[in-house]
Amino acid sequence: MSPHALYGRPPQGLIDIHEEAVQYSPLVPGSLRLEQSADRSLASAVIYAPPGTLERVHALALAVRALAEDAPLTALALKDKGGSRIAGELRAMGCDVVSHARSHHRIVTTTRPPRLIGLDAAIEAGGPQQHPPGGRWTQPGIFSWNRVDPGSALLLQHLPRQSGRSADWGCGNGVLGAAVLGSPAVTAMTLIDIDRRAVEAAERNVVDRRATFLWGDLRTDLVPRASLDFVVMNPPFHDSGVEDRSLGQMLIERAAAALAPGGQCWLTANRHLPYEGSLAKLFGRVRLVDDAKGYKIFAAEK
Repeated sequence: MSPHALYGRPPQGLIDIHEEAVQYSPLVPGSLRLEQSADRSLASAVIYAPPGTLERVHALALAVRALAEDAPLTALALKDKGGSRIAGELRAMGCDVVSHARSHHRIVTTTRPPRLIGLDAAIEAGGPQQHPPGGRWTQPGIFSWNRVDPGSALLLQHLPRQSGRSADWGCGNGVLGAAVLGSPAVTAMTLIDIDRRAVEAAERNVVDRRATFLWGDLRTDLVPRASLDFVVMNPPFHDSGVEDRSLGQMLIERAAAALAPGGQCWLTANRHLPYEGSLAKLFGRVRLVDDAKGYKIFAAEK
């Protein structure tokens, strides 16, 4: 039986989702891979489209390619987060579309067209790549995919050489984790991210036998308590394109739980994010290391 694909998590009640739909989003740990779906293998697909253009068109092209003949596709997003562009993007692939608005979303329905247009180019543009050419492996959709985030860059200027067991909380493509591994006294480094694409890029970028890689949600108990000596992070504060400050606060809580007594957490954050209270509540000593260029660097010790 052909599977019914679900990519992402649409708001509950907004559209009908097949009761047997299987999750394919790279942001849902354990999900299947849409890029590995065979041509004409899906009975239907629902795509809660991401806001980034290259990432969104990549996902739409993968879904259209995988649809069986006359299989339906529903793609939706908030109007101001790419939803207003979905109809045109699918038309460019050869699809006939029907579009309507509901609850600030644009919802577009279509079926696999008889002739596919431009799918290979869209899939390649949104797929794994080196940026700049010959540089670090990355992919559209990964946080700060085509540059080093300014907050991470500032943290790199202050990050001390560490020792013992360490982790990169939300590793992205591995920029911070690689820097930590520059210290020979680090015995182990776990690079963790909720984005499968980030973990796979980090695996290609951080070639070190001390490094291990984990695709998982740090809001769950992924790491044993008091098992680490050092955590570094640039915590996210968006969920599906919407600001959610609780994400960073939760990651701080998880870091405090995972650190052994005397362990350190080094964190970079946008200046407007109120993490001082969470750090002060969970750590015995908190130091503001720098406040520059719109970012703050904190060092917290258990």
